[in-house]
Amino acid sequence: MKKIIFLYFVLQLTACSHHNLRGTGDLGLIIERATGSVQLVEHTHNQSLAEITGLGDLSHASIVYSRDARYGFVFGRDGGLTKIDLLEQKIVKRVMQSGNSIGGAISQDGTLIAVSNYKPGGVKIFNSQTLELVADIPAVYAHGKQSKTVGLVDAPGQIFVFSLYDAGEIWTVDMSDVSQPQVTKYKDIGLLPYDGLITPDGRYYIAGLFGEDGLAKLDLWHPEKGVTRIMNHYGKGKEKLPVYKMPHLEGWAMADDKMLFPAVGQHEVLVMDRNWQQVKAIKVYGQPIFVMSRPDHRQMWVNFAHPKNDTIQVIDTETLEVIKTLKPGKAVLHMEFTPRGEQVWMSVRDEDRVDIVDTSTFAVVKSLQADKPSGIFFTNRAHKTGL
Repeated sequence: MKKIIFLYFVLQLTACSHHNLRGTGDLGLIIERATGSVQLVEHTHNQSLAEITGLGDLSHASIVYSRDARYGFVFGRDGGLTKIDLLEQKIVKRVMQSGNSIGGAISQDGTLIAVSNYKPGGVKIFNSQTLELVADIPAVYAHGKQSKTVGLVDAPGQIFVFSLYDAGEIWTVDMSDVSQPQVTKYKDIGLLPYDGLITPDGRYYIAGLFGEDGLAKLDLWHPEKGVTRIMNHYGKGKEKLPVYKMPHLEGWAMADDKMLFPAVGQHEVLVMDRNWQQVKAIKVYGQPIFVMSRPDHRQMWVNFAHPKNDTIQVIDTETLEVIKTLKPGKAVLHMEFTPRGEQVWMSVRDEDRVDIVDTSTFAVVKSLQADKPSGIFFTNRAHKTGL
């Protein structure tokens, strides 16, 4: 009889254990910049699961996820690097690695976390398990000056790529041998590279230039060819408008044989073909910040800088025309699509909420309360970084 009772008890424990198990594929984190916290959410049922506090200054924070999507790495503006366990809903470890940082990336194999820093300028690389420092790469250029680093991405082959804002350079760091990082420097790429992206196939790194019209392109398959310029003088003859917020190249939209990206200082989304030539400039409501592709690439969703940041416009990728204008509310800072693109989540910062919108009907499905939300990062976005 005792043996039967014991077996029943074990079976009950096993059943309870299985009942509590869950995956991480539909989870995500929302940055709440005013309170230094993140909200853990899931998009299967469009609900908030937990609030995790104590992350410091999140005024320009971004997130990447571990290879198994269990851990989120949060890059805070105050230089804090925080590792969060999504399943246990808590901070695992937090290190203050600089005085001012601006995003990061995770290596191809998931073992390394790199952080891009403004102060002191450079990139630091950490072990993703322990957050112990592996490499410190100061962005020192002419006459011992130290540059802000921006546009940090991960590339195939355990390589990180980033730009030096003050120096006008692109650097690559090969971390194949963590004991001997190999740094390659590409100089004179253009004035004030402000952000960068890597194409989905990992081949091209593109740096946007704030100091002049144009983009700098590095072919990572043939780095020996150096950096070439594309889209030179795309704003020639047009009045330069005040720039209230820098566009984010991370939001480049790629569909079929076209690439769409925000123009600096213009109310335009630029369209480029696979030969890196401009084929169209789409007039939009304001200065675009993110140009984001729905996962099926049929639509591009665009948000805008202050003072027109209460608006979203949707571009059809076949006609390259604006097909819908939405007015979600004050300060729509960021958007994130569900994996199949049936919904888009958008942060409406100044109204303290996140709207969940049906991308076929454009109707708001649900709204979640959030304290000054900005970046939204789902685990399915893998290695991408953002706002």
